Amino acid sequence: MKKLVLGLIITTGVFIATAFVVKPAGKPEKEGIKWMTWNQVLEAEKTQHRKVYVDVYTGWCGWCKRMDASTFTDPVIVNYVNDNFYAIKFDAETRESIRFGGKEYKYISQGTQGYNELAAEILNNQMSYPTSVYFDENLEQILTVPGYQDSKFFEAMINFVGTDNYKTVKFEDFQKSFTGKVK
Repeated sequence: MKKLVLGLIITTGVFIATAFVVKPAGKPEKEGIKWMTWNQVLEAEKTQHRKVYVDVYTGWCGWCKRMDASTFTDPVIVNYVNDNFYAIKFDAETRESIRFGGKEYKYISQGTQGYNELAAEILNNQMSYPTSVYFDENLEQILTVPGYQDSKFFEAMINFVGTDNYKTVKFEDFQKSFTGKVK
Protein backbone atom coordinates (compact mmCIF):
# COMPACT_ATOMS: atom_id res chain seq x y z
CA MET A 1 0.00 0.00 0.00
CA LYS A 2 2.84 2.40 0.87
CA LYS A 3 4.45 1.68 -2.51
CA LEU A 4 1.14 2.43 -4.30
CA VAL A 5 0.70 5.76 -2.47
CA LEU A 6 4.34 6.66 -3.03
CA GLY A 7 4.00 5.78 -6.74
CA LEU A 8 0.89 7.97 -7.05
CA ILE A 9 2.64 10.88 -5.34
CA ILE A 10 5.67 10.60 -7.62
CA THR A 11 3.51 10.24 -10.76
CA THR A 12 1.40 13.24 -9.75
CA GLY A 13 4.52 15.27 -8.99
CA VAL A 14 6.06 14.44 -12.36
CA PHE A 15 2.78 15.29 -14.13
CA ILE A 16 2.53 18.66 -12.37
CA ALA A 17 6.19 19.48 -13.04
CA THR A 18 5.92 18.68 -16.75
CA ALA A 19 2.75 20.75 -17.05
CA PHE A 20 4.88 23.82 -16.34
CA VAL A 21 7.79 22.79 -18.56
CA VAL A 22 6.26 21.13 -21.62
CA LYS A 23 4.69 23.44 -24.18
CA PRO A 24 1.19 22.33 -25.26
CA ALA A 25 1.17 20.88 -28.77
CA GLY A 26 -0.06 23.19 -31.50
CA LYS A 27 0.48 26.40 -29.51
CA PRO A 28 3.44 28.47 -30.65
CA GLU A 29 5.55 30.24 -28.09
CA LYS A 30 4.64 33.87 -27.63
CA GLU A 31 6.80 35.92 -29.94
CA GLY A 32 7.61 39.54 -29.63
CA ILE A 33 9.01 42.10 -31.98
CA LYS A 34 12.31 40.89 -33.40
CA TRP A 35 14.51 43.75 -32.26
CA MET A 36 17.81 44.16 -34.07
CA THR A 37 20.92 46.27 -33.64
CA TRP A 38 22.00 48.92 -36.14
CA ASN A 39 24.68 46.54 -37.44
CA GLN A 40 22.20 43.69 -37.85
CA VAL A 41 19.87 45.93 -39.86
CA LEU A 42 22.72 47.08 -42.10
CA GLU A 43 23.61 43.43 -42.77
CA ALA A 44 19.99 42.40 -43.35
CA GLU A 45 19.48 45.29 -45.80
CA LYS A 46 22.20 43.80 -48.01
CA THR A 47 19.99 40.81 -48.83
CA GLN A 48 16.43 42.09 -48.35
CA HIS A 49 15.40 45.73 -48.36
CA ARG A 50 12.76 46.73 -45.82
CA LYS A 51 11.68 49.86 -44.09
CA VAL A 52 13.17 50.34 -40.64
CA TYR A 53 11.34 51.25 -37.45
CA VAL A 54 13.45 52.65 -34.59
CA ASP A 55 12.14 52.91 -31.03
CA VAL A 56 14.30 55.56 -29.37
CA TYR A 57 14.11 55.15 -25.59
CA THR A 58 16.04 55.48 -22.35
CA GLY A 59 16.25 53.15 -19.37
CA TRP A 60 14.69 55.70 -17.03
CA CYS A 61 11.71 56.62 -19.28
CA GLY A 62 8.39 55.52 -17.76
CA TRP A 63 6.38 56.03 -20.97
CA CYS A 64 8.96 53.95 -22.85
CA LYS A 65 8.41 51.09 -20.42
CA ARG A 66 4.66 51.44 -20.78
CA MET A 67 4.94 51.27 -24.56
CA ASP A 68 7.14 48.15 -24.20
CA ALA A 69 4.54 46.49 -21.95
CA SER A 70 1.45 47.38 -23.99
CA THR A 71 1.94 48.54 -27.57
CA PHE A 72 4.94 46.36 -28.39
CA THR A 73 3.30 43.22 -26.99
CA ASP A 74 0.04 43.56 -28.93
CA PRO A 75 -0.03 40.57 -31.34
CA VAL A 76 -1.34 42.72 -34.21
CA ILE A 77 1.55 45.14 -33.79
CA VAL A 78 4.13 42.37 -33.33
CA ASN A 79 3.02 40.58 -36.51
CA TYR A 80 2.87 43.72 -38.65
CA VAL A 81 6.27 44.99 -37.54
CA ASN A 82 7.95 41.59 -37.92
CA ASP A 83 6.41 41.02 -41.37
CA ASN A 84 7.12 44.46 -42.82
CA PHE A 85 9.99 46.18 -41.01
CA TYR A 86 13.36 45.74 -39.47
CA ALA A 87 13.00 47.04 -35.91
CA ILE A 88 15.69 48.64 -33.77
CA LYS A 89 15.36 49.30 -30.05
CA PHE A 90 17.79 52.17 -29.61
CA ASP A 91 18.84 53.44 -26.18
CA ALA A 92 19.55 57.12 -26.80
CA GLU A 93 22.05 57.05 -23.95
CA THR A 94 24.08 54.09 -25.18
CA ARG A 95 27.80 54.53 -24.66
CA GLU A 96 28.63 52.29 -27.61
CA SER A 97 29.82 53.93 -30.80
CA ILE A 98 27.54 53.25 -33.76
CA ARG A 99 28.48 53.24 -37.43
CA PHE A 100 25.64 54.34 -39.68
CA GLY A 101 25.50 56.14 -43.01
CA GLY A 102 29.27 56.21 -43.33
CA LYS A 103 29.74 58.02 -40.00
CA GLU A 104 30.69 56.96 -36.51
CA TYR A 105 28.44 58.26 -33.75
CA LYS A 106 29.82 58.47 -30.22
CA TYR A 107 28.52 59.00 -26.72
CA ILE A 108 28.50 62.61 -25.52
CA SER A 109 28.77 62.97 -21.75
CA GLN A 110 26.70 65.64 -20.01
CA GLY A 111 27.31 65.51 -16.28
CA THR A 112 25.81 62.32 -14.85
CA GLN A 113 24.06 61.44 -18.12
CA GLY A 114 24.64 61.89 -21.80
CA TYR A 115 23.43 60.84 -25.23
CA ASN A 116 24.59 59.14 -28.37
CA GLU A 117 25.21 61.48 -31.31
CA LEU A 118 23.07 59.29 -33.58
CA ALA A 119 20.09 59.75 -31.27
CA ALA A 120 20.54 63.52 -31.40
CA GLU A 121 20.78 63.43 -35.19
CA ILE A 122 17.70 61.30 -35.88
CA LEU A 123 15.69 63.21 -33.26
CA ASN A 124 16.75 66.57 -34.69
CA ASN A 125 18.22 67.41 -31.28
CA GLN A 126 14.74 67.12 -29.73
CA MET A 127 15.65 64.57 -27.08
CA SER A 128 12.17 63.29 -26.22
CA TYR A 129 11.38 59.71 -25.21
CA PRO A 130 9.92 57.54 -26.48
CA THR A 131 10.20 58.63 -30.10
CA SER A 132 9.43 56.51 -33.15
CA VAL A 133 11.66 57.05 -36.16
CA TYR A 134 10.98 55.56 -39.58
CA PHE A 135 13.45 54.96 -42.39
CA ASP A 136 12.68 53.85 -45.94
CA GLU A 137 14.27 50.86 -47.69
CA ASN A 138 17.29 53.01 -48.60
CA LEU A 139 17.82 53.96 -44.96
CA GLU A 140 16.69 57.53 -45.59
CA GLN A 141 14.84 58.99 -42.61
CA ILE A 142 11.21 59.68 -43.51
CA LEU A 143 9.28 60.37 -40.32
CA THR A 144 9.80 61.11 -36.63
CA VAL A 145 6.93 60.73 -34.17
CA PRO A 146 7.64 61.75 -30.56
CA GLY A 147 5.72 60.48 -27.56
CA TYR A 148 3.92 57.45 -26.22
CA GLN A 149 1.66 55.68 -28.72
CA ASP A 150 -1.06 53.25 -27.74
CA SER A 151 -1.65 50.20 -29.93
CA LYS A 152 -4.44 51.75 -32.03
CA PHE A 153 -2.49 54.89 -32.88
CA PHE A 154 0.73 52.95 -33.48
CA GLU A 155 -1.06 50.49 -35.77
CA ALA A 156 -2.35 53.35 -37.90
CA MET A 157 1.06 55.04 -37.99
CA ILE A 158 3.06 51.93 -38.85
CA ASN A 159 0.57 51.06 -41.61
CA PHE A 160 0.72 54.65 -42.90
CA VAL A 161 4.47 54.23 -43.36
CA GLY A 162 4.41 50.54 -44.30
CA THR A 163 1.94 51.04 -47.16
CA ASP A 164 3.78 54.13 -48.49
CA ASN A 165 0.75 56.35 -47.86
CA TYR A 166 3.11 58.87 -46.21
CA LYS A 167 4.21 59.78 -49.76
CA THR A 168 0.81 61.03 -50.91
CA VAL A 169 -1.54 61.54 -47.95
CA LYS A 170 -1.47 63.44 -44.68
CA PHE A 171 -1.53 61.14 -41.67
CA GLU A 172 -4.71 62.75 -40.32
CA ASP A 173 -6.56 61.89 -43.56
CA PHE A 174 -5.14 58.36 -43.61
CA GLN A 175 -6.11 57.84 -39.97
CA LYS A 176 -9.76 58.81 -40.64
CA SER A 177 -10.15 56.03 -43.20
CA PHE A 178 -7.87 53.43 -41.57
CA THR A 179 -9.62 50.37 -40.17
CA GLY A 180 -7.21 48.52 -37.95
CA LYS A 181 -7.19 45.11 -36.34
CA VAL A 182 -6.19 46.21 -32.83
CA LYS A 183 -9.05 45.76 -30.38
